[in-house]
Amino acid sequence: MKIGVIASIAHAYPPENDGSWDHVASTLTEGFVARGHDVVLFASADSRTAARLHGTAASGDQDADRALHCAAAFERAAEFDILVNHAGFAPVTYSRLVSTPMVTTIHGSSARQLLPAYQAYDDVAHKVAPSVADRHPDLRYDATILPGIDPEQFTFVPEPGDYLLLLGPIHPDNGTHLAIDVAQQAKAPLVIAGNTEDESYYRESVEPHLDGVGVSYLGPVKSADRDALLGGARALLHLSTVADQFALPAIEALATGTPVIATPLGSMPEIIQTGTTGYLVPDVASAVSAVARIADLDRRACRDEAVSRFGADRMIDEYVALFARITGVNSAHHPSPTKRIGSPGLFSHTSS
Repeated sequence: MKIGVIASIAHAYPPENDGSWDHVASTLTEGFVARGHDVVLFASADSRTAARLHGTAASGDQDADRALHCAAAFERAAEFDILVNHAGFAPVTYSRLVSTPMVTTIHGSSARQLLPAYQAYDDVAHKVAPSVADRHPDLRYDATILPGIDPEQFTFVPEPGDYLLLLGPIHPDNGTHLAIDVAQQAKAPLVIAGNTEDESYYRESVEPHLDGVGVSYLGPVKSADRDALLGGARALLHLSTVADQFALPAIEALATGTPVIATPLGSMPEIIQTGTTGYLVPDVASAVSAVARIADLDRRACRDEAVSRFGADRMIDEYVALFARITGVNSAHHPSPTKRIGSPGLFSHTSS
C-alpha cells in the first residue's frame, strides 16, 4: 500500500519526549515501513525515519512553514492509496480537493474545540478516535483504535523504588496538587516530572511543597530518562480533574510494571483494570488507601497488559486493516515486513 503520513513540523521526528501523540505517530510511520508498505513521511526536514522523507522546512512553528508543509502533501496526494493525518485540523480542510482518502486521528479535546469545523467535513473525512471516551457524539468515526507503544523501549522492573510519580504537565487540570496531597498523607516521596504549563499555579500550589526529599520536581524528562523513572516508581499517579485525552504515560508505566492510581475520568477506565493494573479512585482519601495496597498488585500482570492491549504492533495492524477497508487495497498483496517495531535499523534518515 502507498501511504502518505502528514506529521506536525513543530519538532523533528521522532520527538525527544515520549508520552506525546507525535511519538505515537512516529511509531505508526515506522511500523508501516516495517510491514513493507511504501511510505512517504511529510515532516520537518531534520526528522529521521525509515520512510522516504519529504521535508519543506526545518522544525519550527512558523505559519508559512506549516502552510507550505500541508500544501506539499496534497500536491502529491495522487501518488498514494491513502493519506494519514497527524497534523491537526488544517489538512482536513483539503479533503474535498483531492480524491485520495485521508484518515485523521482526533483526540477528545481537539474534537470539542474544533467541533463546527470537523462537522463541516464530516461527510468526507475519515476519522479515528484513540478511545471510546475520545469519541464526540456529534461526529462520525470509522474506528476506535487504542494507542500503542513499543514494549521493547520499556524495561520491566519487578522491584521498584519507594517513590510515587506524577508524569505530565504541571496544571490544575492534571491534579498536581492532588498528587502532592496524596503523597503527603501516604507518607511517600513524590517525584514530579513535566512541563510547567501554569506558572502561577506552580508558584502557589507546587513550589511551596518542594523540599527535594518528600516532594521533588525534575522538570521535563527526555526519552533517555523516562524508562528508568517510570520503572522505579511504586505507582504512577494520574489524578486528572477533567476528562482529558488518552493518558499515554499510563500505558508507558504499565510497560515497566508500574501500576497506576487514577481518577475514573476520560479514557482511564479503558486503560486501568482496578485491582489488577492499578486503582480507579474518586477522591484523595481513596487514593491514599490505594497507595497502601499498591504492593498487592502483580507488576508482571501490568507489563503483560501493556504488551497485549497497548503494544505498537496491535495498533499498526488495526490501522492497516482500516486502510484496506477504506481503499479496497488488500494489504496482503504487499511484501511481508522485514522488521517489527523495536528492530534495529528503524529511524534511519531517508529522503523522498
